[in-house]
Amino acid sequence: MDALDLAPLLVCRPHVVAHSYGALGALIAAAASPGNVRSLTLIEPPLNYLVPDDPEVARLERPGDTVLANGMDTSPAALREFLRLTGAPIGDGPLPEGVAAGVRRAHGGRPTSEARPRLDVIRAAGIPVLVTSGGHAAALERICDALAVALGGERSVHPGAGHFVAAAPGFTERLEIFLRTNGT
Repeated sequence: MDALDLAPLLVCRPHVVAHSYGALGALIAAAASPGNVRSLTLIEPPLNYLVPDDPEVARLERPGDTVLANGMDTSPAALREFLRLTGAPIGDGPLPEGVAAGVRRAHGGRPTSEARPRLDVIRAAGIPVLVTSGGHAAALERICDALAVALGGERSVHPGAGHFVAAAPGFTERLEIFLRTNGT
């Protein structure tokens, strides 16, 4: 659905910046129309299959798929485990409304384990790619490293904001350089 929603927006050949689950739809849309994408910036996409047999990646994938299936009805312990693994800003009290809203938006999404975007098509099209992460979870770092290699892309790490990498120090400046370099 996300890829279908993005398709009409690609006709003006934009730079595409996508975060987390949204990166899956962006990759699918880009592979369907690679000539319509000026560049891709991918922030911590859950492409777990890129790092097979990694126990930390599997530990991230299982609760993530549970949260997608059950949303706020996920057991509190499992929900908090997943949110902590992804670096969400949660304490021991009630979930911050922004975090809860994100869980509600994600509820009902397809499991990330089903995503197999055509990375080979994107790489062959020569789309410039920047893959970024927040340095807060080893599993996500390995996924991002593997994705950057698969796409022949650039890689950057911006600690300080957990999974919300766009809020981390240095991210905006790095993105601006990438966009300028690739035809803003």
